[in-house]
Amino acid sequence: MTTWMSGVCETNGINIHYLRTGGANRPVVLLHGLMGNGACWTPLARVLEGESDVVMPDARGHGGSSTPHHGYRYDDHANDVVGIIRGLELSRPVLLGHSMGGMTAAVVASRGTGGLRGLILVDPTFLSPERQREVRDSDVADQHRRALGLHKSDLVAQARARNPHRSPEIIDLLAEARLNTRLGAFDVLTPPNPEYRDVMSAIDVPTLLVIGDRSPVVTLEMAMELRSLNPRVRIEQVQNAAHGLPFDQPERLGAVVVQFLRELT
Repeated sequence: MTTWMSGVCETNGINIHYLRTGGANRPVVLLHGLMGNGACWTPLARVLEGESDVVMPDARGHGGSSTPHHGYRYDDHANDVVGIIRGLELSRPVLLGHSMGGMTAAVVASRGTGGLRGLILVDPTFLSPERQREVRDSDVADQHRRALGLHKSDLVAQARARNPHRSPEIIDLLAEARLNTRLGAFDVLTPPNPEYRDVMSAIDVPTLLVIGDRSPVVTLEMAMELRSLNPRVRIEQVQNAAHGLPFDQPERLGAVVVQFLRELT
């Protein structure tokens, strides 16, 4: 990672920090989930950097990016992504997003902005209105508030106990990202989310939907429904993975992403 570039893109009145592998290859923009940052994509970026110019931004309220007083809804995040694409002059990028980043990527693609070549959604936060309210009313923000008072070593120990199969590198990156996530970022959990069926129906680029067989978010049944709404959607289900698919099965995710990228024109 020492050879990767670190930069700041000014857009929408704020600064968006990003990592970038560089090179003359086609650009791929990786969008992380809530409590993540661009560096959390390090294992996948290593797989992709030989064939792609990988850009890994920190969403507003995360990592090294600005923390405005308001503006954490999906439209705001989508505006930032379009600003990054234009600010860095990325030509026909592929957007890849996980969780919150997946919904953000889908919103960008549904607008037809950004001149996208393709879209990869990894268990995006496609939630029913009822589930959105459940998440909002849960104690996830309070849990994060308490986590911000812990040392990184404590977070790492907790994560190792919960996910013993994950690599020490990923656990360390996620702990660091969590400590650099501001509480304002949790405003993205406020309903309503964009209506995911409408969003998916409006997308007109090749789309890969990657889900885990244990995901509580996008089930195989929901994925099949989305493909019936939009024939450009391809489904890939990864075994032994839940919502944290990029961290549970990074090698498998890398393989399906590389295959999809190679098939795009």
